[in-house]
Amino acid sequence: MSKTQPSAQPSEPPTTAGGSTVDLTVIIPAYNEEDRLAPTLQAVRAHLETLRPLRWELIVVDDGSTDGTAAVTAAAAADEPRVRLLSTPANRGKGHAVRTGVLASRGRRVLVTDADLATPIEELALLQRHLDDGATAAVGSRALPGSRIAVRQHALREVMGRVGARLIRAAAVPGIRDTQCGFKLFDGDKVRTAFAGSRLDGWSYDVEILRFFHQKDWEVAEVPVSWAHQPGSKVRPLAYPTVLADLIGIRLRAIGPVRFAVPVLFLLLAFLLYGGLWGGLGTAYLTDSGSDQQQWEWFFAVTADNVAHLRNPLFTDLQNFPLGVNLMANTAMLGLSVPLTPLTLAFGAHLTWAVVLTGGLAATACSWYWLIAKRFVRSRWAAALGGGFCAFAPPMISHGNAHPNFVVLFMMPLIIDRALRLCEGGRRTRDAVVLGLFLAYQIFLGEEALLLAVTGLALFALGYAIAAPDVAKAVAGPLLRGLAVAALVSVPLVIVPVGWQFYGPQSYHSVLHGQVGNNPMALLEFATRSLAGDGGVAASLSLNRTEENAFFGWPLVALTIAVVVHLRDRPCVRALGFTALAAAVLSLGQNIPLLGTDRTLPGPWRLVAKMPFFESVIESRMAMVCVPALGILLALACDRLAVRRLRSERESSRRLLGCAALVVALLPLLPTPYRTVDRAPVPAFIADGNWREYVRPGHSLVPVPVPSPSGTAALGWQIDAGLGFPFPGGYFNGPWGPDRIGIYGPQPRFTSDLLNKVRESGKVPDISAQQRRQFGWDLGFWRADALVLAPGDNAVPLREAVTRLTGKQPRHVGDTWVWDVRGQG
Repeated sequence: MSKTQPSAQPSEPPTTAGGSTVDLTVIIPAYNEEDRLAPTLQAVRAHLETLRPLRWELIVVDDGSTDGTAAVTAAAAADEPRVRLLSTPANRGKGHAVRTGVLASRGRRVLVTDADLATPIEELALLQRHLDDGATAAVGSRALPGSRIAVRQHALREVMGRVGARLIRAAAVPGIRDTQCGFKLFDGDKVRTAFAGSRLDGWSYDVEILRFFHQKDWEVAEVPVSWAHQPGSKVRPLAYPTVLADLIGIRLRAIGPVRFAVPVLFLLLAFLLYGGLWGGLGTAYLTDSGSDQQQWEWFFAVTADNVAHLRNPLFTDLQNFPLGVNLMANTAMLGLSVPLTPLTLAFGAHLTWAVVLTGGLAATACSWYWLIAKRFVRSRWAAALGGGFCAFAPPMISHGNAHPNFVVLFMMPLIIDRALRLCEGGRRTRDAVVLGLFLAYQIFLGEEALLLAVTGLALFALGYAIAAPDVAKAVAGPLLRGLAVAALVSVPLVIVPVGWQFYGPQSYHSVLHGQVGNNPMALLEFATRSLAGDGGVAASLSLNRTEENAFFGWPLVALTIAVVVHLRDRPCVRALGFTALAAAVLSLGQNIPLLGTDRTLPGPWRLVAKMPFFESVIESRMAMVCVPALGILLALACDRLAVRRLRSERESSRRLLGCAALVVALLPLLPTPYRTVDRAPVPAFIADGNWREYVRPGHSLVPVPVPSPSGTAALGWQIDAGLGFPFPGGYFNGPWGPDRIGIYGPQPRFTSDLLNKVRESGKVPDISAQQRRQFGWDLGFWRADALVLAPGDNAVPLREAVTRLTGKQPRHVGDTWVWDVRGQG
């Protein structure tokens, strides 16, 4: 029973004068059924008489009828004492009428059928067989292969029925294809228990009762029956939205305290971590995000602008003008930035950034919690522990500084669940199609994260094949066929944008980042943002604070080994342990350092380092594959502690020891809130719109120095100016050289290199005539109308350098120096 379900107990079944119950109660709810009730009662009575020595009763519940329904029933009751009439003073709905009849029933079995006998009473025998075989309920179905439909409904009503049935299966009663056929047989005691706590009076009562049976794990059989549509249906168009509202209510009531509390806790934790960001929306900047926060806000703003103006969302020339940026080849997360366009346009990219990070962490935790509870453990709190670790583990928190494409991973558990369904049988084609849709959507959220997930699943499959070869052999064929169908679904959906990514304007082949494997000690130390973390130690073992991709801490590593050894009898545990170990070793890169020496060993990453797609992966990120494996292992260990019955003082001590081990392993990993600083204000020249006097349509504004991955302030200027002007340079991934190798930022040009050197050194070089000509060529290439210098480091030498290059003095507009170069390039 749902923890929110009322705990009312059923009344004792009324007995006959002889003090015994009957074998079968037939309940017919009736509202204004005067015209067809008499033949229905006659048909039911005649059939029940053939079932001797079956003891039966027939209850008609008159639901406030305004015609002669009660009189027809009273006449039948006068002729046959086993027919009973129950009346309600007003029309309360079919659910209320059936509840009234069920709670007044005294049958060991209870049949509920409609007054129109759309399903003939003779179909009762089919339902009886299933209860004889152990089912607690048998529901007639019009949706199974053996169903026989003599007269069909109107086409629109059939469509609405199918849609409703799908919603009901998804939200309340999985596995039952037709809950609304009015012919159901129940175990008497169980159905009285169910109706004693029911609430719905309308057409949705069936769903509420079957949901109750589902939650109690009482077997419900769906039986194909004969059915013929009868004129005079009482279901009106307004009933459909009412049923939908009831369905939502059933689903909400099914959420017990734990199911409700866990997502709330995840969301509160995410808000706590990003409290500084929410406390200064528009001004707060994540300290450890480097240039990435500015880049991501720009991605959200540009995508929203493209969508609002019906432009190609895969490309823009606002950065790197006039060549532009291939947005599909960058981490623009179109799967979120496009649907969040209204939010971005209404409130700004800074709010979208905060929503994506906060909601992404919480949604990822909830998704893993759902999968673990469904697939691996019985304890909801164990699932919450595992789901929370999967979202708030040190590598996730590290990427939470700046990389939402590695934070918003809520699709991964859904993809895994569909892949597991392919191994289980059932409706494999449907599951494969859904899997294909999920994969296509994930490509628009993050391709590298998907590549890592697929690699992790391949490692798990290999580990499971080693642990349980017979099972792996049995599911391999269906799984591979399902994956082929999924590919046939997903490839057509993504072929155009992926083709644009690899072959469109400003596409590239791979990104150069060098060898960036994890130091072995990174697996045992603590991350900067962990409660026990030391920023100096973490910095010495990682690329930067957004790439602390391991840092699980030695207590968790030790606990994981102990869990795998203790639960080694389960194949999934051995497979998870293998996955975590293999991913950790792969994350060490191509050359694994031998601790305490200058020597290295060849790492297994060499096997994939030059393979397509893998050549662009930062190999230390393979440690992120360990996160869900460790999260599930932690959930399994916690579940064992939670559900084990204590039979002795020794077992009590073991449980206490296990709980202490979990605390010791996880407490040091608790994340601490992200630090923020106030971002520099946008220059008044931009904020006040003065730039419009200098920049013509189709021409660019050139910030000094030219924007680069290390200098991204101009991206914020552009957002503040409503994306009204383009500029050269910027922060993005684009091609370099004849081989189109991927680099961060634009291809080098004379002017951008010179100005960056001045900014770094503070020295103004001698400017030759040849350099002035090169400067002029750059201005012409960029279609530059104005160069602008805002207050900043080494502003004086930068002003002097640009003055020498242009041969003219700048104008001081507010706090900004402006060189008007229209016609100079």
